[in-house]
Amino acid sequence: MTAAAGGPPAVVLVGPPGAGKSTVGRELAGHLGVTYRDTDADIEALAGKPIAEIFFDEGEPHFRDLERAAVRDALAGHDGVLSLGGGAVMDDGTRALLTGLPVIFLDVSLHDAVRRVGLDAPRPLLAVNPRQRWRELMERRRPLYTEVARVVVSTDDRTPQAVAAAVLDALQLKDA
Repeated sequence: MTAAAGGPPAVVLVGPPGAGKSTVGRELAGHLGVTYRDTDADIEALAGKPIAEIFFDEGEPHFRDLERAAVRDALAGHDGVLSLGGGAVMDDGTRALLTGLPVIFLDVSLHDAVRRVGLDAPRPLLAVNPRQRWRELMERRRPLYTEVARVVVSTDDRTPQAVAAAVLDALQLKDA
């Protein structure tokens, strides 16, 4: 299956840090014969610096403004697999834009998130007491991830290939 040019994304991935959005997104894109796009990478390219530096230099509100614009642009102009930053769902307008789209919430436990990326990675919202902050973020975000998602797929103890296969099955998509 290949998405129509200029159409909405074939798959949109949401979830917390460490869920595997980037890895699974690339795997899915390969299976579907479409391109992969990550809004965090879009923001970094536009700003010319890593997200952590945007947070520290301009603050979270500025980053969230960039994120809203990046998500809006990607949803309108990308017909492949799209990964959103972990906090993108916090915005009411972004959640509204996701309505009716094939959104997958890649869920992960704190244990697996730590094992995959560690919580000492340059993630500004997890800089102080990362395990506690991750739990707090998930407490606020989990209801929003599930609100926008058509399907929830756990990534715990699964390979990226197994997660991609579960997503394809859930959305009834076929390999290209």
